[in-house]
Amino acid sequence: MSLTDPNSDSAPFFSDDNEGEESGEPKTELANEEEPVSGVTDRRAILTVGVLCFINLLNYMDRFTVAGVLPDIEQFFGIDDSMSGLLQTVFICSYMFLAPVFGYFGDRYNRKLIMCVGITFWAVVTLASSYIPKGYFGILLLTRGLVGVGEASYSTIAPTIIADLFIKEKRTRMLSVFYFAIPVGSGLGYIVGSKVDDLAQDWHWALRVTPGLGLIAVLLLITVVREPKRGAIEARPEHSLHRTSWAADIRALAKNPSFMLSTFGFTAVAFVTGSLALWAPTFLLRAAIFTGEKAPCFSGPCDTSDSLYFGIITCVTGVLGVGTGVEVSRRLRQRTPRADPLVCAAGLLLAAPFLYLSIVCAQASTIATYVFIFLGETFLSMNWAIVADILLYVVVPTRRSTAEALQIVVSHLFGDAGSPYLIGVLSDSLHKSDSYLWQFRSLQLSLLLCAFVAVAGGGFFLATALFIERDRHLAENYAHSDDEPIVVPKRGRSTKVPVSSVLI
Repeated sequence: MSLTDPNSDSAPFFSDDNEGEESGEPKTELANEEEPVSGVTDRRAILTVGVLCFINLLNYMDRFTVAGVLPDIEQFFGIDDSMSGLLQTVFICSYMFLAPVFGYFGDRYNRKLIMCVGITFWAVVTLASSYIPKGYFGILLLTRGLVGVGEASYSTIAPTIIADLFIKEKRTRMLSVFYFAIPVGSGLGYIVGSKVDDLAQDWHWALRVTPGLGLIAVLLLITVVREPKRGAIEARPEHSLHRTSWAADIRALAKNPSFMLSTFGFTAVAFVTGSLALWAPTFLLRAAIFTGEKAPCFSGPCDTSDSLYFGIITCVTGVLGVGTGVEVSRRLRQRTPRADPLVCAAGLLLAAPFLYLSIVCAQASTIATYVFIFLGETFLSMNWAIVADILLYVVVPTRRSTAEALQIVVSHLFGDAGSPYLIGVLSDSLHKSDSYLWQFRSLQLSLLLCAFVAVAGGGFFLATALFIERDRHLAENYAHSDDEPIVVPKRGRSTKVPVSSVLI
């Protein structure tokens, strides 16, 4: 391999993209013709998506298990709403700030190895968090922050592997399967958390379910998943695209209006889902206590039936929403190339009124509240797979992990990193007394903010529709500029030089 090859700065330990070339065995012409372009067979590619979906489901299941037993955690540690909101905020902040690090490595080194290390760390820390005794809430916050390491190592990388295994409509379908795991895993988090809490009479056991499944996921990663060649499936292997520096990648992404506007739109989705994910079961419990349907919780375990019902709704609406969004987008593409951002905008704009009604009707009718939550979450879930697909086709292959990381940072920084804590602080500040009325009313008024944020997100997706055609064309026809610096190895280290100074 030439020293000027921009891929040669990846040691064999970190990359298996070219493992076939280093085997020392001569390749026949027939073997070359039969080998898949991506380096991964169709059967293994399907199995890879299955493993990635399983891990994605576990990630979100673990994330929302805490929300499923939040009333018990509040009672156990004696904390108020603002401190409860910190549980999600600390985790998201850790996840958010580590995402660019893993995005950088994901664009340059072996993605499979990075995921294995990250998920193993996540499983160990999650298990450790279940043994924290009363009076040590700060340690629980610390462990929830460390859990973000594992999730950041996975979420930035997994979609790019799928992008390197499939193209066009098949890629969209596989991404929709992958993103089914988000609402389904979230719903299972509530369900498993509430049921394990009920059976064990101890909320700590709810946090001990996912770590064992996480170690199984690592074994599946090692035995099933194989690293595909970046960009090869699109007939644009990464050696022809050139790896640019991280700073150049960020500048290019910042000048991509479709990527940035869709990221802002997805930020609104993250804000709303983050707020509802942590506070909806608690809000429903307080509404039931206020109306006299349930007795107050003075000592654990508290009534977790609302977490169970909310979890079931989240699972069902996730499947309906993601599937409906992908199918509507597919049909609408036959009429307009702007279908994807328009469907995302419609999903948020339709979700907003139903979320508003679910909050204001909580004290009047429990059934109506659940119906409106069902409709609002269905429309909200229409965005998941489509937003991911937009990112993959408006960004060139060698920048996709970085783009995933940047989208994670922005959407969580201004979305669900602060929204649970913000809702908790607003709720505490609106308390006029410590009565059941104001425990319910203050949280109700705080959650109304979600409906207005959803409308703003719809506006960002409408703006994305203005640029989507142009940016997709630019990404598909990307040509490396002669004046753009590329990364060239020098004694095992990366050096940024202009293309014109490299002798080939």
